[in-house]
Amino acid sequence: MGRRSSYDISHRQIHFIDDVNMPNKMRTSLINDGSAKASPSSFKIKEIFKNEDNKIKKEKKSSAELVSFASLFRFANKIDILCIMIGTFAALAHGAAFPLMLLVFGNLVDVFTDRSFDLCQVNFTLLNSFCPENIHLTNKNFRNEYQKCNFPQENFTPINDNFMTNIRKQSMWLAIMGCAIIVIGYFQVTFWSIACERQTRRLRETLFRSILNKDIAYFDTHKTGQLSTRLTEDVNKVHDGTGDKVGSALQFIGSSIAGIILGFIKGWKLTLVLLSLGPIVVVSAAIFTRITATMTSQELKAYAKAGAIAEEVLSSIRTVFAYNGATYESKRYEKHLRSAKLSGIRKGGLNGMLMGGIFCLIFCTYALGFWYGAKLVRDEGFSIGGILIVFFSLITAMFGLGQAAPHLQSVAQARGAAFTLWNIIDTPSKITINHPDGVKKEDLIGDIKFTNVHFSYPSRADVPVLIGLSFTAQSGQTTALVGSSGCGKSTCVQLLQRFYDPIDGSVEIDDMQVSQYNLGWLREHIGVVSQEPILFQTTIKENILFGKMNATQDEVEQAAKMANAHDFIMELPDKYGTLVGERGAQLSGGQKQRIAIARALIRNPRILLLDEATSALDRESESVVQDALDRASKGRTTIVIAHRLSTIVSASKIVVLDKGSVIEEGNHKTLMDERGVYYGLVEAQNLHVNDKDRKTDENDEDDDISGKARIRFEKNSVQMQYLGSNKLTFSTQKQLIIDDDELNQSTRISVHNKSCHNKSIEEDQISQKAEQINESQEYSGRSPFLTVLRMNSPEWFYIILACLACICNGGVQPAFGVILSKMIAVFEECDPKQQEKHVLTYVFFFISIGLIILFTTFLQNFLFAISGETLTQRLRAKIFQTLLKQDIAYFDRPENNTGALCTRLSTEASDVQGATGIRIGTMLQNIANLGVGIILAFIYSWSLTLVMLAFVPFMIVAGFLQMYLLTGFTNNDKKALENAGKVTVESISNIRTVAQLTKEKYFDDEYCKLLDVCFKNSIKRANIFGLVFGFTDAIMFFAMAALFSFGAWRVEQGAMTFENVMLILNCILFGAMAVGQTSSMAPDYSKAINSSKKILVLFKRVPQIDNCSNAGKILENFDGQIGLNNLDFHYPNRQEVQVLKNFNLTIEPHKQIALVGSSGCGKSTIIQLLERFYDPTHGQIVS
Repeated sequence: MGRRSSYDISHRQIHFIDDVNMPNKMRTSLINDGSAKASPSSFKIKEIFKNEDNKIKKEKKSSAELVSFASLFRFANKIDILCIMIGTFAALAHGAAFPLMLLVFGNLVDVFTDRSFDLCQVNFTLLNSFCPENIHLTNKNFRNEYQKCNFPQENFTPINDNFMTNIRKQSMWLAIMGCAIIVIGYFQVTFWSIACERQTRRLRETLFRSILNKDIAYFDTHKTGQLSTRLTEDVNKVHDGTGDKVGSALQFIGSSIAGIILGFIKGWKLTLVLLSLGPIVVVSAAIFTRITATMTSQELKAYAKAGAIAEEVLSSIRTVFAYNGATYESKRYEKHLRSAKLSGIRKGGLNGMLMGGIFCLIFCTYALGFWYGAKLVRDEGFSIGGILIVFFSLITAMFGLGQAAPHLQSVAQARGAAFTLWNIIDTPSKITINHPDGVKKEDLIGDIKFTNVHFSYPSRADVPVLIGLSFTAQSGQTTALVGSSGCGKSTCVQLLQRFYDPIDGSVEIDDMQVSQYNLGWLREHIGVVSQEPILFQTTIKENILFGKMNATQDEVEQAAKMANAHDFIMELPDKYGTLVGERGAQLSGGQKQRIAIARALIRNPRILLLDEATSALDRESESVVQDALDRASKGRTTIVIAHRLSTIVSASKIVVLDKGSVIEEGNHKTLMDERGVYYGLVEAQNLHVNDKDRKTDENDEDDDISGKARIRFEKNSVQMQYLGSNKLTFSTQKQLIIDDDELNQSTRISVHNKSCHNKSIEEDQISQKAEQINESQEYSGRSPFLTVLRMNSPEWFYIILACLACICNGGVQPAFGVILSKMIAVFEECDPKQQEKHVLTYVFFFISIGLIILFTTFLQNFLFAISGETLTQRLRAKIFQTLLKQDIAYFDRPENNTGALCTRLSTEASDVQGATGIRIGTMLQNIANLGVGIILAFIYSWSLTLVMLAFVPFMIVAGFLQMYLLTGFTNNDKKALENAGKVTVESISNIRTVAQLTKEKYFDDEYCKLLDVCFKNSIKRANIFGLVFGFTDAIMFFAMAALFSFGAWRVEQGAMTFENVMLILNCILFGAMAVGQTSSMAPDYSKAINSSKKILVLFKRVPQIDNCSNAGKILENFDGQIGLNNLDFHYPNRQEVQVLKNFNLTIEPHKQIALVGSSGCGKSTIIQLLERFYDPTHGQIVS
């Protein structure tokens, strides 16, 4: 005997130590779909990661595929096309408004310049004779000083009497254009958003419907987790690339086209020179788009794999916890996150180089155009106003291309994501449930015939499963299929349901091949009860109704009575309205099995397929249910797959299979007399016809179940000794193995020493209610988004460098505005040599700015890509790790189903990513742009700057109003999308059950209802966003009208020059454009803020049982002594149902304990308490 101790397990680490003597078949891993024979403590993580690395590298070698731009809109109908046309027209008109504004601007320049004459032709010696001695006029100070001189009226008239009148007229045109922009901007965003939301809803519906209607062979080669991820992340990418961002791209492209046309009209020579570098810019933009799409595709593939792992783990969370696999699964998940991170960083670096190169080329174009424009003024007499119109038109065109780039990037990402989605939708299925063709017989008899059937699973075409299989099953008779594991029994059942078609031979019902029947009709006439029944996360009644949706309450209860389920259902607080939890987790295995039997019986099928239908029932329930099944089989064709041969003794025919062929056939007596294979199977199980005390086969294993741990008893011959009412001890065993027919996840427990833990029922209920209230409340801390961003602190060096690059980028724009304003003074230079010298100086400035932007743009994109992608990886990993820390009670709650958690895992981190990284850089750049512009403007004229700044609060308020309103809609969308995610994950991961029940349309309808909620919110959001967007852009026109009106008055008073007016205009204008660009990011930031709140609520949640905690004692020597003393227990989400009451059990070291009892008596609960999935409500577990 080893040392004994009495520590309560609730105060110890949850760390189940693997036993090296444990049989390999009892060890579990969730690595592959197949069974993995490795214990948790011997996970070869490095080898697995190395293999996954090789797979990832192979995938990255293949280039990303793209769909055409037009193909993005394949789901647009006539209404959508009309919305797109209106939105496109509005976007192009919106874009053209800026070059048209330049016409007004040119007229304003002419008004300013017409008020004076050509100063270079003035005789300043003569003019100075009329001035005081302290005034000396030159061409540079003439505008400010001439009023101090006494010129004869008949010799000199410098002032245009219509100056202010013309200024007001042109300013009025700017105000009118501003009003038009409000309407046009509203139409642009609203109609593009409406068209996008309508198409996205149609895409989601079509994609989900397409997945549901795929044949089962498709799911053998495509992981359901990846398909669920495609429905969220990939569809979101397509959504981003087909909505208002397309409208914005068209707006800027329209601005570019209109600017080029205006440039040709006003000065084709200068325009051609400015466009000489255009092809290089276009080629660079094309390369930029292609690389973005390629990197995005790789990134999405990695996230899809990570999403598949998350779904696999969360849907099998009890198995993961039982085998202490949380750490391993976290590392496996993070492996794919690292791959996505590297793709994102590479994409950021390449994008930075290309975008920086494009901007550098644009500024080199400015330098060339400025030099040539000055030459035209000197040599060909071009007017200053004409040169400025051409120059600003081409600037608008070039900036339009630059501003379109981020939006075109979204379009490129959408094209990459759409390629995969379109492939899923367009991949044909040989077997489809929704095909209207096929025979629907009025009276199905149910005679079944297999003739020379050959079959291999499509995913393993080289492994034959059935080889020349032939047998018949007559209507009204029970035919049993027996044989060793993998002989093809379950395959026969799947062929009957037409999950697959045979490679050769035929499967017939009533002398007609199953492929000739209407598939939906055929499956509705087949009832199936599988070995491991799947229940959906709804009520007991609705689960039974899945067998027959129009059944009455009486029919539901009658079916439950036939399955021996009615009594235990009526004992539940909500009776038939009781929620069963995800995959029926709130019910015992036997209870789930009986509900599944009731679901099969309620449809009164002509053909009944029973695949170990009573395997999870206790002896008493099995006998009752078996009798019910025997009665239900009368008048029907029944095919039974059995390992417990006692259940098929009365079968009309027994077909013995081996390696895909029939080797024996007959009834029980005949086969026993032949003393062949069947006789050997019976003898191996110690079964005899007249043996009333039949023993169960302790080595059941189904051929269609893989990758799942099952409890196996040692085949040692043991002597059983009754030691009391609470335990059965098998004295020859050396390790603790708990027998529980109802255990959902097979588990081997090695329990550590823990100290006492007592909690009253009242205290437990109070804490549970407090916890639920706590979690229902939103995050109440300050700045949730900034709190999440603090997780980026390890990358502070990259962030600081990136921020400096952003500030440089932002400061360059106002500096560029100053240079543009100085251009006017250069044109007024009278000395040609001096003018050329100044021109070359500004050419140098332009090229220098281009080189600076090349460097800073690369740094900005690359460094923020490092910080942003790292934050995204860290967020996803921490969310996943936090989920794996939660107690089982957390996963028992309906709102925390696998679908909802997977949706949150992908969308919330993506939402935060959409407002971090380069987006933060853009925002900081815009702030620097506006800040530097304001400082420079104050230096030159504080009064005129204040006039311009009076409009900035309107822009800021509009942006915040937009964000505030959109956040409310985003909250509603989140909830609806989580519920939709639950539907998709639950249906796709249980696709075989969905297909058996022919409930594809049901889940499709449920999904569509949830999408309708999102759609209605999106339409409201589109209208608000459109109105605020139009108003924000219009403010700039109003500001310009005010600027020129007030500036003209100041010029007329001699308080400032036109050069200063232009300088302030350029500085504030670029800042205002930056504010407008920032406000367009409001939807992204509203999503980020909302997701940050939810993430922080999750991070702050403290589970009652932390499954990843290192706290607690670890014993050096644990002998296996366990005591369960006075246990009371209620499941946390069913406080009103007492499962254990004053339960006592002592487990001696090195003994084997068997727990037996009726279904629902608490056997599984004891095991879950030993594994510390829950803590007892009262009492203690000591070891």
